[in-house]
Amino acid sequence: MASKMTRYQRHRMAENYLVIWVDGNIDMANEDCQNSLEQLRAVVNQVNTCTTAEQCIEQLMENQEEISFVISSGALGQHLVPDIHDMAKLNAIFIFCGNKQRHQ
Repeated sequence: MASKMTRYQRHRMAENYLVIWVDGNIDMANEDCQNSLEQLRAVVNQVNTCTTAEQCIEQLMENQEEISFVISSGALGQHLVPDIHDMAKLNAIFIFCGNKQRHQ
């Protein structure tokens, strides 16, 4: 019984989260993008993609239920982070960039 409850709780937790992947280079025809999205959806029930900071902000403002996480490219993150870092439902921002030192 305990193992059933644990699986149920994990599944339920995954439903309470929203991941927003924002990157100007998202191309759903690209196999790497498809694989990344598939891996994210294996962990979190709701994953949204957008290609502009404005789309990301709009999705965050519309979200009233889920705890949100943003995965951003370095280029968009430079402009996006100052606008979203104080949002109540935003739990974390992850910058995905090859130049780690630039974004620390």
